Amino acid sequence: MSELPSCPQCQSAYVYEDGGILICPECAYEWTKDSRADSADVKIIRDTNGAELRDGDTVTVIKDLKFRGGVVKVGTKVKSIRLIPEAADGHDIDCKISGIGQMGLKSEFVKRVSE
Repeated sequence: MSELPSCPQCQSAYVYEDGGILICPECAYEWTKDSRADSADVKIIRDTNGAELRDGDTVTVIKDLKFRGGVVKVGTKVKSIRLIPEAADGHDIDCKISGIGQMGLKSEFVKRVSE
């Protein structure tokens, strides 16, 4: 049995293999054995203060964000975010905000909440 590498995104040792794909159960990152994922290949998403964001983090909105259906008020707490590093529109956080629904946010308008 071969030794599996640690996760290139969160350095977790609990990686498992499913077919030809390696999966990290802690951050849900998936990659193939053939890909050489260096730290330079993984885009790190940071909040407005420069703190590194990870999937599942809780953040607060730092300014009123207007959208077609209304406004997300400053101080709104958003739990269990999901990062989308390769988003074309610049919205690199996918989340569900209570009272509003599914929404994309930009990391420059959020602050990570330490728990």
